[in-house]
Amino acid sequence: MLQLHLNENGEPPYRAGQVWDWAARGAAGYEQMTNLPDSLRGQLEREVPFSTLELVQEAKASDGTVKALFRTHEGHPVEAVLMRFRDGRRSVCLSSQSGCPLTCTFCATGQMRFGRNLTASEILDQALHFRRIEPIDHAVFMGMGEPMLNLESVLESARALPDVGITWRRTTISTVGWLPGLRKFVDEVEEPIRLALSLHAPTDELRSELMPVNDRYPLTEVIAECNRYFALHRRKVFVEYVMLRGINDRVEQARALADLLDPKVFKVNLIPFTFTPIGSVARYQSSTRKGISAFKGVLHRAGIPTTVRLNRGRDIQAACGQLAAIGLSGS
Repeated sequence: MLQLHLNENGEPPYRAGQVWDWAARGAAGYEQMTNLPDSLRGQLEREVPFSTLELVQEAKASDGTVKALFRTHEGHPVEAVLMRFRDGRRSVCLSSQSGCPLTCTFCATGQMRFGRNLTASEILDQALHFRRIEPIDHAVFMGMGEPMLNLESVLESARALPDVGITWRRTTISTVGWLPGLRKFVDEVEEPIRLALSLHAPTDELRSELMPVNDRYPLTEVIAECNRYFALHRRKVFVEYVMLRGINDRVEQARALADLLDPKVFKVNLIPFTFTPIGSVARYQSSTRKGISAFKGVLHRAGIPTTVRLNRGRDIQAACGQLAAIGLSGS
């Protein structure tokens, strides 16, 4: 829309680049873009929305995490999260879709009505919103939606993130194993963007119960594609594994996971489940600390690098698997 407006008004081609440079550095609006003529700034303010998303609500958690609820121009809800870490990292969790069509049973987003794929501008505007708060340096495409179902827009936005302060090596795209998009990512992406696999079970039987996508793309095929990613790009794959009490957290399941994963290829992030009272998600509980520790020990002894993720933003429903646009609380 911006480019079209500039073209229709006879503005030189470099104007779009000037606007982007200001936005990527955290400008709050056109009025701050002092190398644009006053008349153009006023015209843009009146006629071109500064963001493709409308901020509806924002909340701050006790640990400093910020969650923002946006709406697209036709009203589809989108949530994104800013995570602040003690070591100074500022990471944004970005959504690629409004809702998600893949209905993983433990994920609140999967209980929503699916809206649509987001455009690259709508994805970028999530990051730019948080850039206006403070500098950001990491991004994960782990918010609402399956990024590999919207890969072109995801990659277009990811390729622009270095201008915002987030290098490709600090950008991670997650997938549940949607093979058409995953294969395209492995074959065509030359930038050193990281890959994460949302796994959550060591067998096809259990994974299909938790994640219906596994009926279509079983573990053998998905793991093979991740191995191919490592062979081609020499970058390890992050495995996301939500710990569900009595479901996927037994020691024998840890052994099965260790047998499935090549230590040279994979790093495992164990994620304590965060309760969300929505649909099928409400029936799950998080594994105990003792259970998580025992599970981690099995993987560690098998030589697989394993960490336990600290879920941030629980008190504002901003933790892993909680994004469902059901309203925010906080200040």
